[in-house]
Amino acid sequence: MVLDIIIYYNLVVIFYFLVLNFYYIFLLLLASDTLFYYQRTRQLRNPRKEANPLAASIAILAPAHNEEPTIVESVRALLHVEYPELEVIVINDGSKDNTLTVLKNAFKLFAVPRAAETRITTKPVKGIYQSAVDRRLTVIDKENGGKADSLNAGLNTSRSRLFCAIDADSLIEKDALNRLMQYYLEREAKTVALGGVVRIANDCRIENGEVIEARVPKKFLPAMQVMEYIRAFLCGRAGWNKLNSLLIISGAFGLFERKSVMECGGYRTDTVGEDMELVVRLHRMMRQQKKPYRVVFVPDPVCWTQAPDTLKVLERQRNRWQRGLIETMLHHWKMIGNPRYGLPGAIGMPYFLFFEVLGPVIEITGYIVVIISYIFGWINLTFLLLFISLAILFGVLLSLFSLLLEEFTVKKYENPKDVIKLFILAVLENFGYRQLHSWWRLKAIFDFIGRKRSWGEMQRKAFAP
Repeated sequence: MVLDIIIYYNLVVIFYFLVLNFYYIFLLLLASDTLFYYQRTRQLRNPRKEANPLAASIAILAPAHNEEPTIVESVRALLHVEYPELEVIVINDGSKDNTLTVLKNAFKLFAVPRAAETRITTKPVKGIYQSAVDRRLTVIDKENGGKADSLNAGLNTSRSRLFCAIDADSLIEKDALNRLMQYYLEREAKTVALGGVVRIANDCRIENGEVIEARVPKKFLPAMQVMEYIRAFLCGRAGWNKLNSLLIISGAFGLFERKSVMECGGYRTDTVGEDMELVVRLHRMMRQQKKPYRVVFVPDPVCWTQAPDTLKVLERQRNRWQRGLIETMLHHWKMIGNPRYGLPGAIGMPYFLFFEVLGPVIEITGYIVVIISYIFGWINLTFLLLFISLAILFGVLLSLFSLLLEEFTVKKYENPKDVIKLFILAVLENFGYRQLHSWWRLKAIFDFIGRKRSWGEMQRKAFAP
């Protein structure tokens, strides 16, 4: 009886990897079409990158908590972004260090009696300041409430039509907002959210808050994340974009229509995955209202961010992402497989439930059961090789094809040594790195069941030149 269960479970694992790889191939084909179309039309859109006179106003919202070492450099970089109607709103979320003091000194902040909307309830705002150096800069000082609460405070204060939510330690390319705006204006339906690409800034050459030269990091862990981000954005998100089923816009770089976000209640503060939850809620609201809309991924505008360079910090990040995903699925379980919510509900939500939420359980137990089965002779060599092909070798091919898409379309890395290094990493990530992530995600499931809700401390480091 036990042997029969083990054999049947081996078949379940093989079926799981077959369906998963089918999804990957499907997304890769859709992504290829999206990226090559973008490459063909990129220069036709705005060859001189000048601002569009029809461009809507944008507020950059940057929550900051204990960011004293990097906050001034980060804000200066945000003020260097080229966009005609721009607000930069930094939200000091109850910092215990001198974040607010260094901002006051660097940008000559003065208190203003600016009344904020109270449509979204937040922790109390202690003061609002404006810069005498650059009137586009506003700083909100509030009691600690977390990232989502800080973004809601920024939404209440902003007067712009759109807002861009970023991390305080991120660098936006100078023309990134103009590029996103081109896609916002080129619409056959209401565009409620747009997302660009997040890339790893570790060891890149940076001058005056701008990435001058993209480089693959010297350290192994951040370098591996470069390859991981390329596959996630240029394969995964570009593919889902083709289906208008994009469920994730990175919290490090997303552009949203402020009115729509305010209408659906702003960011939830009871989840650690507020970015994905908001996008799913926007899909749900627009589908319920039966209004045509778009949630768009644009493959060229880039936001550069510092990647974790230690296993401990990286594990915290991925643990939080997994718990946030589970929370989003639970908050919007009625959408899963429900045709009322179109392709996002019928295809997108089931994919994330079965392959992202439950995937680590099947993958980790699958490795264990298949290896034990082969050792005891319950499966033959042919079955073992089929499992390895589906679980590992197919992953190598998908990573390599994702990298080829990068090289033939957006191509951010010009140095041949960096390109060679990325191809090596595309192979290596499937032998240990991906399995380690599955283990972390499995642990996150148990943490969620154990009601762990903490964000987890993330270490901030200054951008190196």
